[in-house]
Amino acid sequence: MSLSVAFGLLLALCCAVVALLGFLFKQRGAVDAPAVEWRHPLRSTGALFANRWWTLGIVVATGAWFFHVGALALAPISLVQSVIAGGLVLLTPLADRVFGLSVTRRDWIGVAITAAGLALLAATLGDTGHSAHRDFDTGTLALYVGLLTVGALACCAAVLGDTRRAGPVLAVGAGLLWGGSDVTIKAASGDLIDHGLWALLTPQAAVITVLSRVGRVVSARSLQQGPAVAGIAITSAAANVVTIAAGPLVFSEPMPDGTLALAARIAGFAAVIAGAVLTPGPEDSAAVAAPPDPEPAAA
Repeated sequence: MSLSVAFGLLLALCCAVVALLGFLFKQRGAVDAPAVEWRHPLRSTGALFANRWWTLGIVVATGAWFFHVGALALAPISLVQSVIAGGLVLLTPLADRVFGLSVTRRDWIGVAITAAGLALLAATLGDTGHSAHRDFDTGTLALYVGLLTVGALACCAAVLGDTRRAGPVLAVGAGLLWGGSDVTIKAASGDLIDHGLWALLTPQAAVITVLSRVGRVVSARSLQQGPAVAGIAITSAAANVVTIAAGPLVFSEPMPDGTLALAARIAGFAAVIAGAVLTPGPEDSAAVAAPPDPEPAAA
């Protein structure tokens, strides 16, 4: 593995930790803010930022974004996202120790599965870690990000008026939008290195801005309508799945030679995502425990 790729993966680990903290802060702010209204996105965004916890979460998440951009510029996207997905195992201890959420046996099983997946990925690194793999075909990139955007919009449309399923489904939609943004960031990372801040004036920068901001509103609504920790994990898992898949599909990252090594790599990716899905813990015990039914009045 080259030194630059190793440093990129270190930035990815920093991104994972800081992003989780930002997500938990944003969740606390979202549930205290007025409900997001799809017809008034600007008004809803302003109401979210009026809450100090949401604003703190955005500030922290912005720090994670800079770590993420640096990681994508230096390392292959599939490895960056695998490290970030693995960092999701920190969600339960952070939620337990800092935000008062309980941790169950299921959470620790998710941790073990994710750790095993990361070990498989490291063992099958092969030639992937020798460069950042920033080459891509513009048409392939546009098609891939376009499909993710359509999928996210379909998730939003599917739960209009359906509050029971809205939280998890909107979490998937937010993950797809942020995944599209991350794939575009990877594509733009070459311009960022070559041209510096001039890269902010490219069409790719506009796509990143739109997808990330729309994803922010969708994510806020998912956190308002669904379980907190589960929503965070679902959003992160959805984003990681599509960005990991973009490695070979969009950026032509090499797969391991040999059937056994290829199967191990696929199993490693699957284990990381499976562990992320299993990781969500239950809601705050005060929120989960339903109040007892009142006793009938004595006749």
